[in-house]
Amino acid sequence: MRKMENSLLTTLVLFLSLAVVALGNTSHLRAFYLVQQWLGSYCNQAGTRCCYPPSGKPSPDFTIDGLWPYDYKGNFAYNCGVDNYDVGLIKPLETRLRKEWPSFTCPQIGRKFWVHEWNKHGTCTKSILGEIPYFEAALDLKNKANILYALEKAGIRPNNQIYSLNDIKKAIVQYIGFEPWIMCNHNAQGHSQIWQVTLCADITGKKLINCPYIPKGNNGCASKIQFPVYYQ
Repeated sequence: MRKMENSLLTTLVLFLSLAVVALGNTSHLRAFYLVQQWLGSYCNQAGTRCCYPPSGKPSPDFTIDGLWPYDYKGNFAYNCGVDNYDVGLIKPLETRLRKEWPSFTCPQIGRKFWVHEWNKHGTCTKSILGEIPYFEAALDLKNKANILYALEKAGIRPNNQIYSLNDIKKAIVQYIGFEPWIMCNHNAQGHSQIWQVTLCADITGKKLINCPYIPKGNNGCASKIQFPVYYQ
């Protein structure tokens, strides 16, 4: 999952033509990117092997890749000092995290994925949210941005069929109310497919907003893209 996160961070920064910087002052933060991904599109890439979480094979859904804060210039905030990740505090959320924010890496890293997300991104919001509110915000925002339901409501389903990228965006806007930024990758056969969907949230982590910065340029998507099954 770190590989996926680094890929999107790099792409976002490239398209924005802004540098990623470490920020210690959270008063500069403006908003969050809420990034969700279709793990079926990650796992079917050539040379990629996925492992199910300890809880077993999950139900098909978009899952959280990260909740990443950025400042008023569009720069990402990351690694904002050392903070102790308290596993005991997070335990009541683990059932939801396993379902909605899982790692499919091999070997399974389980809690290490959440530790990584907190240390890299959550520490930058600790004066605003704190550890538990940070994870709760991501989970609650994910439920508000129910991407799979939005797509299925428009007849767009994960069945290996080809769909118009514009139709996918339109379905998300119609149901969720905000313009998404969609990133694609390619499966083992070389077909362009939906991979990550990014929306924005305000700095309180409570509500979705129109993204102050939308990356411009090639997002890896063709005009028609595949929506693969979740797992095979």
